[in-house]
Amino acid sequence: MGRLLKALVFLLLLGFIALTGYAYLGDMTPEVKEVNQPVTLDVE
Repeated sequence: MGRLLKALVFLLLLGFIALTGYAYLGDMTPEVKEVNQPVTLDVE
């Protein structure tokens, strides 16, 4: 039972380290597009 608990703690720690590394090094820049849309104004 102790070996299973150690393995679980090790996997959780490894997952946390991997998630932290992805957050810092992952390419998460958004795509930038220019959007032009005509607008009709009702001016009286």
